[in-house]
Amino acid sequence: MTPPPASADLYDALLSLETRAEVDAFLADLCTPAELRAFAERWQVAQMLDAGDKSYREIAAQAHASPTTVVRVARSLKDMPHQGYRLALDRLKAE
Repeated sequence: MTPPPASADLYDALLSLETRAEVDAFLADLCTPAELRAFAERWQVAQMLDAGDKSYREIAAQAHASPTTVVRVARSLKDMPHQGYRLALDRLKAE
């Protein structure tokens, strides 16, 4: 699937960043603090779901996430065709 041109340009900008500091600066300009917290929360939920040692309720409490967020991330990990979370989780494990 080919992303729309504006999205492709954003992806290229993200791929051009080389350090955490550069990513931090870019995301600070691009996103509101609430958006960044939401992204970080979803990523933490994905990592906790992948570990497989906690219930959805425990994950929601520990990640300060809503149960809806936990279910949505879990669905993405299990059922959605994109598998973006899975790709990132597996790559980070391989490092």
